[in-house]
This record gives sequence, structure tokens and C-alpha cells, in this order.
Amino acid sequence: MLHQIAPEVFQISLMPRNSINCYIIEGVLVDSGIRRSYTTVKKALQKIPVYQHILTHAHADHQGCSDQICAEFAIPLVCHPEEVFRTETGMVTNDYPTPQHWVAKLQQKYWAGQGHKVERTIVENDWIGNFRVIETPGHSAGHISLFRERDGVLIMGDVATNMNLLTTATGLHLPPSIFTSDQQRNIKSLRKLAKLNPAIIGFGHGPVMRNKDRKFEQFAAKCSAVI
Repeated sequence: MLHQIAPEVFQISLMPRNSINCYIIEGVLVDSGIRRSYTTVKKALQKIPVYQHILTHAHADHQGCSDQICAEFAIPLVCHPEEVFRTETGMVTNDYPTPQHWVAKLQQKYWAGQGHKVERTIVENDWIGNFRVIETPGHSAGHISLFRERDGVLIMGDVATNMNLLTTATGLHLPPSIFTSDQQRNIKSLRKLAKLNPAIIGFGHGPVMRNKDRKFEQFAAKCSAVI
């Protein structure tokens, strides 16, 4: 399902109830879901052309069909330097706290895509069109988010989710610790994003949030109190 959430910004819902999302921002594909997301992403890109593909981080539910999409549309793949190894090898669960857990093994076997060459890397304060790159490590070492200041659009990857990943009920949560390399560092990144006072937030998991009542900042403050 493809729908516009802001000017030149589109959400692609890849699983029921927005449980996995990717985005198109100003002609750039951000993330790609799991391996079987290929057909859905391809259909979206046939409607809205893109010129490059960026990963917020190289976990199986974000890079699953990146190799196929980059090959099909002949577009370069971009990520943070700390994500290059996982992006290029496809070994996407090696930074999990317990990579031998059965869930991690399932993701690696059934969700993860093949590795793909990274054309260039991006770091803090680089620009993707009108979006600024923000380093938000913790969930993974090279996790990034993307922020457009003029209208407050934030594509935040997995610094937080807007759903309970077990029940799929909408609501703000930290990413599961089983998939997060350093949760305390992730909370610091969450606090960093809250200082931006975003107006529209696109999550890797969960519905888009219109942040009129500042629930996001309240959530970040609550989480910050525990570190």
C-alpha cells in the first residue's frame, strides 16, 4: 500500500497494520522491508521513480529486497559506514545481542536479502535532498534517521516503534532489546530526535504519527528518565 504523508514523501506499507514500512522521500527509497517485499516495493517504484536507495540500518526487515531493487532499477545503495559490512555481506543479525537466538536465525534465513555493494556512505549532517542525515546509533551501530526541517518530517527507522510488535496495537515503544545492540545508546538517540520536535514521524514499524500533541517528546522524556 502506497500513500502520501507529506509533499514528496510516501509511505509504503509492506505488512498488515503497517507492521513493516519503507518510504520514498524526494525520489529516494528508504529501506526495503523483508525479502518477500520485493513485488510491493517494485510496484511502488513503477509509480514513483527513484534515483537512489538508502538504508536506515542493515537489519533483515529493512534490507530484505535491497539487492533485488537496486539491480532491477539500476540505482546506487547508500548507508552509514558502520552498516557497510552487513549491507554488503547480507549477514544482518551479527550485531544482535544474541545472534544465535532462534528468532535471529529465522530472520537471517527467511527475511534477509543478499548483500549488495554500497556505492557511498553517509554520516551526520550530510544531505539527501532537503533531508538532513542524523546519526542515531543504538538499535544498530550505524543507524541513521532523516529529517526535513521545513515541515518537520522525520523518517526515524527503528529508534522507536509506533506499535507493539507482538499484539500490533498502536503505541510508542522502544525497539525490542533482542534486536538492539545497545538500548541505552538508542535512548540517547531517541532523546536527540525529540529535540527536533518533529511534526510527522515515519516509523519502520507502526503507523505514521502526526505529532500535534507532542506524544513523541513525552515518550522520549519518559524513556530518558531510566538512563
